[in-house]
Parts: sequence; structure tokens; C-alpha cells
Amino acid sequence: MKRIGFVTCVQLGLSCMEAIYDAGGEITLAMTLTDEQAKHKSGRVYIDDFCAKHSVALLKSTHVNNPEVIEAINRYKIDWLFIIGWSQIASKELINSPNEGVLGIHPTLLPQGRGRAAIPWAILKGLDETGVTLFKLDEGVDTGPIVEQISIEMDRKMCATRLYEKVNQAHVELIKKVIPDLLRDNVEMLAQDDTLASEWPGRSPEDGQINLNGSVVDAERLIRAVTHPYPGAFYYNNKGQKVIVWEAEISNECKSGDLEFNDGFLTIIKSDVSE
Repeated sequence: MKRIGFVTCVQLGLSCMEAIYDAGGEITLAMTLTDEQAKHKSGRVYIDDFCAKHSVALLKSTHVNNPEVIEAINRYKIDWLFIIGWSQIASKELINSPNEGVLGIHPTLLPQGRGRAAIPWAILKGLDETGVTLFKLDEGVDTGPIVEQISIEMDRKMCATRLYEKVNQAHVELIKKVIPDLLRDNVEMLAQDDTLASEWPGRSPEDGQINLNGSVVDAERLIRAVTHPYPGAFYYNNKGQKVIVWEAEISNECKSGDLEFNDGFLTIIKSDVSE
């Protein structure tokens, strides 16, 4: 039996831990943040009960690259280490600590979309397809060899909320699909073709401002791209108030409360006024 380690502090990671057991695997060592860290992080969970239920050794540390984490990986002779839903960047020493490597999941079809803000960018770019990629970490950013991918079809009405859910489901499906091969030493990896690679930059809440002098098509797409669980698209009304728009649709006729653009009107369905 391969000795699996897991690093996470969010619900998505815990769901993937559960998926490992559903697929016939076991976890030897789990690492998470200390209890007082990232209390307000989206999806923050505590994995103590899961580890106790499955007799998994649990280490809490302020950073994944701390010496005690490296020592634990070596002491428990971890073969594969999963890092899911984790914002700290793994060091070269950590990447080289497990016997066979470190595995991560990126929410695009690598080598497309290396970098940040994968869900908003997939919508903003009007893609017909996106997905998730399980890959072996190296010292680059999302550049390691691909283990497996799952595709997600995009449609004209895809919003961040729905895509976020689909991406999370695909994480779990990917884990269940790969674990049996991982346990049998039957994993084949495919080097990424750098000539096909693209890098997507990070986004800030300020990038969600609607251009009232632009296209209604672009505005509607932006609203879908940064709705929940993201901060939302916004504009300032004639009172100077910040209006966060969570859902809207394009209209050819102007109705009361619509935003007017050069090429159409935007009917706001759900919004909040930020005081």
C-alpha cells in the first residue's frame, strides 16, 4: 500500500481526502494550518475528526515548508503527497521530500491557464471547455507533468457559482479516478507542451468594476465571472453608492432600473448596495 500524505485546510481538500478512502486508499499523514490561522478563509475546515476517525497522523504547522513538515514526511516515509486548496507555495525541499512526488490539482486544462483566477478567466474568455488537471508539482508554476484531466463543458450562461461547483465535483472525481492506479504503481505522466501554454494573471476585487461606457455583452460576462463566491461586479450609481451586481441579463428594451450601454441594456436581477 502506498503511503499517502495530504495537505489542506479547506472543505474541498477534505472532500478529496474522503474520496481517497472511497477509492480504496488510505492516508498516513495529514498536515493543516494551526487552529488560529486563516479563520475567515473561504471554505476553512478543521480535519481533526476525520483524522481521528481514520487513525491518520495529524500535524498542524504555520507553513507547509516548515522543518517539522519535512521531518514528518520523511519519518512516515510518504510516497505521494497531495496538496489541495492551499495558498502557500511549496519549496524545492518539500517537493523532493516524498518518495515519489507531490501532486496538486489546477482548475484548468493545463497547459492552458497556468496561474491565478482560473474560474473567472474561463468565463471572461468565453471558453467552450475548461476542466481540472491533476499534475506532479515541480519548481515552476503549474508546469509539472500531467497525471490526469477531466473536462467541463461551458455554456453561454455559465456563472462562477455553477462553475465553482463543477470544478469542486471534478476534483473529487479526479481523485477517485486516479487513486487505484496510484496504488498499483500504474501512473503514466505526460509532460506539458510549453508551446501550447498560456498564463492567466491574478485578479483583484477592483477588476470587477463594470465599464458603463463599454459593451453590455462584456458587462454581463463580467457579472457572471465574478459572482459568488467571488466579490462581485460593481458600478457606482448617481448617488455615488457602490452597487454590487450578482446576476443580470441583457435586454433589447429599456426597463426601469436598467443600465444603458451603447449596444443594449442590462436588467439587474440581484444586487446589493454597499454603504
